Amino acid sequence: MKVFKRILLALAILLGVILLAAVALFTWLTITEYRPEAEEPVTVENAVTQPLDKSSFTVLSWNVGYCGLGEESDFFMDGGKGVRPDSKELVAKNLAGIEGFLSGRDPDFMLLQEVDSGSKRSYQVDEAASMQGKLSRPSAYALNFSANYVPFPVPTIGKVRSGLLTFSRYGIREATRISLPSPFSWPVSVVNLKRCLLVTRIPVAGSDKELVLVNLHLEAYDDGEGKLAQSKQLREFLAQEYEKGNYVLAGGDWNQIFPRSDSTWPNTHEELWTPGYLDEAELAEGWRYVWDDAVPSCRLLNQPYDPADTENTQYYVIDGFLVSPNLRVESVETIDESFTYSDHNPVLLTISFGD
Repeated sequence: MKVFKRILLALAILLGVILLAAVALFTWLTITEYRPEAEEPVTVENAVTQPLDKSSFTVLSWNVGYCGLGEESDFFMDGGKGVRPDSKELVAKNLAGIEGFLSGRDPDFMLLQEVDSGSKRSYQVDEAASMQGKLSRPSAYALNFSANYVPFPVPTIGKVRSGLLTFSRYGIREATRISLPSPFSWPVSVVNLKRCLLVTRIPVAGSDKELVLVNLHLEAYDDGEGKLAQSKQLREFLAQEYEKGNYVLAGGDWNQIFPRSDSTWPNTHEELWTPGYLDEAELAEGWRYVWDDAVPSCRLLNQPYDPADTENTQYYVIDGFLVSPNLRVESVETIDESFTYSDHNPVLLTISFGD
């Protein structure tokens, strides 16, 4: 009996220590939680003053998957097993491939999502600084995920520092981080993403108008309410800028299926991750969602990429643009990079000023 009591006491002490450690951890995480303001100015690197001086220009959007979600990878939140890539060398390979692609294509504007600047998952590689150095053009970087420690799964995600990165060939008059509503409550909110819009204002030559570019990455793993609230705030912001007379363009990873694209890439695995749906009926007159469904823009990370296996995974079109009525779409193309460096393909838009 004494032995049994000692075992119970030891278990009680062990559980008490675990509970105290958990309380201490979440107290520390709460105290050090990233709490951005509703709006914050963002520093413009490599600044120039040249205005946008041509009528037709290109905009590329690409979720680069923190250079850790290339063809070799799967991810536990999508039904896979991976938490981070197997080695720092894989991150370096993906980063070099992404930088090479961006330098080769050289669009006028680039809207990049999931760019790390010091995370365990990408072996502390400062991808934002590397890209800014390699591309050497005006840029703005805004955090949307900053946590000193994410305590799940096992092994844990650990420290994360990641965000949105916008590049411009022309001068950026101003860059602003605008916070989006979060669907999560404490304690999940403490270690979750703090979604935002990265707004850059490009002066238009011979005019007092601006090209307002919005880089976005909307909610992914919520029940759908978060994406709807964030999309609503986005549309309201865009409408305000359009009413000022500006040209307005939003692009990025919407984590929502673009209209009718699921007829080309049907969702056949609803038991796995399922995105929301963008509804054109919610748009004001003249506004347009712009996408290309000839090639999927995203793959499910339930397994490493295998182009021969179309039965056991899923593809989506969730990356694209929303443009104001005073912009004219010339072309849009999802570029087939075969998910070599990221779980997303880049999307290239050619657009011009309308009436």
